[in-house]
Amino acid sequence: MTPRELVAAQIDHQETDPIPYSLAIDGSIEEQLDEHYGSADWRERIVTYISSVGHQDSTIKTPLKEGYERDVFGTVWRIDRRPFHLETPGMPEPTFAGYEFPSLDVFMAQTDERKADAMKALADKPDYYTTISMGWGLFEQMWGIRGFENALMDVVVNEEFVEELLDRLTEFYLAFVEAWADVPADAIMFGDDWGGQRGVLIGPDRWRKLFKPRWGKIYDATHATGKKVITHCCGSVREIMDDIVEIGLDVLESCQPEPAGMDPYELKKDWGDKITFWGCLGSQSTLQFGSPEQIGAEVAKLRREMGKGGGYILEPAKALQPGTPLENAVAVFEAFTQ
Repeated sequence: MTPRELVAAQIDHQETDPIPYSLAIDGSIEEQLDEHYGSADWRERIVTYISSVGHQDSTIKTPLKEGYERDVFGTVWRIDRRPFHLETPGMPEPTFAGYEFPSLDVFMAQTDERKADAMKALADKPDYYTTISMGWGLFEQMWGIRGFENALMDVVVNEEFVEELLDRLTEFYLAFVEAWADVPADAIMFGDDWGGQRGVLIGPDRWRKLFKPRWGKIYDATHATGKKVITHCCGSVREIMDDIVEIGLDVLESCQPEPAGMDPYELKKDWGDKITFWGCLGSQSTLQFGSPEQIGAEVAKLRREMGKGGGYILEPAKALQPGTPLENAVAVFEAFTQ
């Protein structure tokens, strides 16, 4: 089977051998691995199963002074630090009065060129499972416009404003999905970090009222184009797993095992026949603080247990980050590529 066929089979809940994986590595760790192995040849052992062939820019930015950018919503970001930092929200007050909301044309200006690049990439990568990235999602865009603290307050005390903001953003994403409908990629990948370490950031009930129906529309529109739906989401979302399955999410990516209720083996037991999990190798725990032997054992267990009945793609919950012990980076690479 080709890499594309292996991924597609897993998403259709069919067991495969091997189990497909993705392995992202920070550049500083790559350099350490180059030195460890004596060359960059080790990189050729990594199999590409999934490839992003297109990107719809939902956070268009223009440079300001050094280290700062302003996005299309007017928010100023500081980008000379890790992670980047929201400096000034584009909409400091919860009102559209006096605020010029960007038009759809702003986002679509580069779409035709990006679609042409995507079509070329598809021709060059026929054996890879291909995705189109939609960038930040509704919740992330909301707090990117209002500021994180303001957004959390808004969902409690300014619900009518939030509803209007989310409706406007939803229309953008529906238009994005329609614009990319004729690009024959396998899936669209959205990203929206709904969860924190302890649970859904705005609470499950508010998420169900504000976000569930809107994401349901976007997922339905994606499926209508013949593509699968993948969503990257950090943190704990166990409280809303039934909901995201109900609205048609095909693949949940990242699947950090450390947050509350996100033990991957429990997720597999409860929802493994309904959704595909992509990730599950702990970047906050095993990769940083485990031994090489523990890493190898956990990778083997994930393949064995999460791969039962299909519905699994192996991946560290986060790319191998700066500060990862070299011996652990080596252990992950060897376990993935054996």
